[in-house]
Amino acid sequence: MSRADLFVVCKNPDCGAEVSPYVTECPYCGRRIQKRAPKLDKGLRPARRPRRMPAPSLGRLRADEIPGIRADSGPYATGAIIVGTCFVWIATRGGYLGGAGNLVARHPLGSRWWTVFTAPFTYFFSGQVAGAGVYQFATLLAIAVFGWLLERRHGGVVVLVLFAIGAVGGTYVAAIADINSHAIAGANGGALALLCAWAVPDLLARRAKREYGGDLLGTGVIAVLLLAMPLVRPEANAVAGGVGVLTGYLGGLALAGRSGR
Repeated sequence: MSRADLFVVCKNPDCGAEVSPYVTECPYCGRRIQKRAPKLDKGLRPARRPRRMPAPSLGRLRADEIPGIRADSGPYATGAIIVGTCFVWIATRGGYLGGAGNLVARHPLGSRWWTVFTAPFTYFFSGQVAGAGVYQFATLLAIAVFGWLLERRHGGVVVLVLFAIGAVGGTYVAAIADINSHAIAGANGGALALLCAWAVPDLLARRAKREYGGDLLGTGVIAVLLLAMPLVRPEANAVAGGVGVLTGYLGGLALAGRSGR
């Protein structure tokens, strides 16, 4: 049978339907039309079933792909800072660790150099209870928000380094400077370091009239609150806050440059 024969006629006089030349029985009346169907030409044979393709997978994201998003993971570094602060608060309220007054930094440091590491986690100490809760809440809120945002974008190591330089370094510089001759406590320097490091790339993007995703107005309000905290709580040292701002500014420039490559 040639390719020109597009159909055959059923031989049943009561049917006479036109059917495909590649069937052996009429699909309408069931009468046998031919003993076997003709072979298909190569050009008419159905194509082979394609082999299953491997499941698509995304490669490793570059820094400029979907800016601000890393693989989802818990904010472990930020959580460790907050948990450490809560631990010190509970321990000192329970009379452990020798009391909160022994953990704050004072000028001169002398043999108590280690207090630069404990002071950023201490907020309540003898005779300084009024208003300390506001200072602690504002500082931990800033650390939680901007530490989490930075950790999603750049990872936990960046958060820990910025916090250490801003908080511990700020406490050390404030103790050496001895501007207001007052005990130094709290992590306003660390909070400002995280806040500024998050805000600087967005400020640069805004200056360059590029799209940015941060809320600069809300960030500014929190920054003003932290910068003004030394007016209410003298242990929130202004020098420590200044070190935090400088740390966050330089860190933000470095992070913006890394993301732009």
